[in-house]
Amino acid sequence: MVRILIVEDNEELLALVAGYFKNKGSFDVFTAADGTAALRLVDEKDFDIAILDIMLPGPNGFEICKALRNKSRCPIVFLTALGNEDNILKGYEIGADEYMVKPFSPKVLYAKCLALLGRTEAELTKEVVIECGDIKLYPLRMDVEAGGQKIKLAPKEYFLLKALMENKGIVLDRDRLLDMVWGVGFDGTDRTVDSHIKKLRKSLGSYGNAIKTVIGGGYKIV
Repeated sequence: MVRILIVEDNEELLALVAGYFKNKGSFDVFTAADGTAALRLVDEKDFDIAILDIMLPGPNGFEICKALRNKSRCPIVFLTALGNEDNILKGYEIGADEYMVKPFSPKVLYAKCLALLGRTEAELTKEVVIECGDIKLYPLRMDVEAGGQKIKLAPKEYFLLKALMENKGIVLDRDRLLDMVWGVGFDGTDRTVDSHIKKLRKSLGSYGNAIKTVIGGGYKIV
């Protein structure tokens, strides 16, 4: 079953879209009518695709899109009444795959979602896996396995591990890790990196020993 998140504050429209996908028989549909409920679902579950309104009570659709992108590469479709160029460009800039303006055709929306899911599946079959010993990282799906078991990581833990694994055996100092994971200009400190490395090691369990501290240098994974 394809897990789909639909976020829309108009009850009739939400029921229409959710019902259309449910009737197709291959979708496990999750819905939210406001931004707070949507973010809770994003935090608790993994989705294969998401359809988001922008104007919502509480956090808006852009914020939900960012939260999804922090943990997943699932296709994201904006379905909104905001059709001006600035909003469309912003939607794509923060990670949307499709932007549809209301009024819309459920049939066309469904077709676009199928196309996005098909494209994602094709990309996953060609995915390059990053490996370091018994740790495997899947960049497209943002999954991590250690010893053959899937490991759940917080977004910053994931991107820290990705930075280290992409530079296997190379010492990365704390300033460089801050730039790579938090972004250039982020007002963080060495402690920011140290505390997240500690959390990452704990999440990896016994495999966390692969992350080595280099005194006066930083961190590396071996």
